[in-house]
Amino acid sequence: MRIGVVSDTHMSKNEKSLPQELIAEFRKVDQILHLGDWIDMEIYDLLAELAPVEGIAGNNDGAEIIARFGERKIVTLEGIRIGMIHGHAPYSGKGTDGNALLAFADEQVDVILFGHSHQPLLHKQNGILLFNPGSPTDKRREKLYSFGLLDIEEGKVSGRHVFYESKS
Repeated sequence: MRIGVVSDTHMSKNEKSLPQELIAEFRKVDQILHLGDWIDMEIYDLLAELAPVEGIAGNNDGAEIIARFGERKIVTLEGIRIGMIHGHAPYSGKGTDGNALLAFADEQVDVILFGHSHQPLLHKQNGILLFNPGSPTDKRREKLYSFGLLDIEEGKVSGRHVFYESKS
């Protein structure tokens, strides 16, 4: 199973299209997971044209998105438990990855997906794969835009980033 992972799209109604690199890759995925800061529900519609979408709300999302998705959840895909949180809370004092770990401290998960910082991250800690896809549309201090891909095969999960220069 291939999963597209995206966060911090920060797209308004004035921006009508997703980056071409993201569209090309997400047409090939079985599931899309969005980690918050959609800004507008229209982003859900654009992603849903590519594959089934699940997500959570971020700190810049309004009441409609929070009501639709919630702010934290665990999904199980092919036996792999995936925690989803935006990454701004609960505050740990240890960065977004520390916040994400704290959010699932009392849960048994195999993967924790989070965003918020717009900084791509992929590493294992205490046997848990921590994965921040970065942002496909708002790279902030990063050199490149990015999103992520997770592959689940025979009960094992791996992740990688897709980096690119232009968000158009």
